[in-house]
This record gives sequence, structure tokens and C-alpha cells, in this order.
Amino acid sequence: MGDVFHKDCPAREVLGHLAGRWTILVLTALLAQPRRYHELRSVVAGISDKSLAATLRSLQQDGLVHRRVGTGQPPSVTYSVTELGRGAAVALDPLLLWIRANAAEITERREG
Repeated sequence: MGDVFHKDCPAREVLGHLAGRWTILVLTALLAQPRRYHELRSVVAGISDKSLAATLRSLQQDGLVHRRVGTGQPPSVTYSVTELGRGAAVALDPLLLWIRANAAEITERREG
């Protein structure tokens, strides 16, 4: 295991991907169930098409999300978490819970 405080540690790149603004929300939405692109965009309110596409592409490249193209016209595309992605989503869930529990207080402090 590398030292994450060292500038060349490969874990920093992974940390950057997982710490992305939309990553936790997309992984959590996919942890609940596999979803099609437009379903994800509806569940993760406020995400732009560009951000969703970039987030999904990054998560696929990291092996955290699987993209399945079905048969049919037009072909249906479904996204789901991989086992690696499930582990990341489960590990990030306490952070998301903490954020939910403390968001109001933090927002008040910043605005006050």
C-alpha cells in the first residue's frame, strides 16, 4: 500500500475519482438498482448530461460501474455497480450519511 500523502501515490488518482462531486450520488443510485441513463439523470437531480456522461465514463474505466448494451432498436443501455463499485459505495455510505446529518449546520455556519 502506498503513502497517499506522497504526490506519486496511485491511490490519489482513485481518491480524486471517488471524491468527484457526482460520484457518490451516482454510485449510491446504482447501488439501489441498475438504471438506464435517463433514470440516473432523474434520480441524481441537477446533474447535467455532460457531467453524468463523464462520471459514468470515469467509473467504468475504474471498474466500478458496468455498462450493458441490450438488443433492440434503439439498444437499451443499463448501468450497474460492479463488486468493486459495491465495495466503494458501501464504504462511502457513512460519509453520505454524515453529510446529510450535518449539511444544515455547515450551511448555516458558511452563511452566518
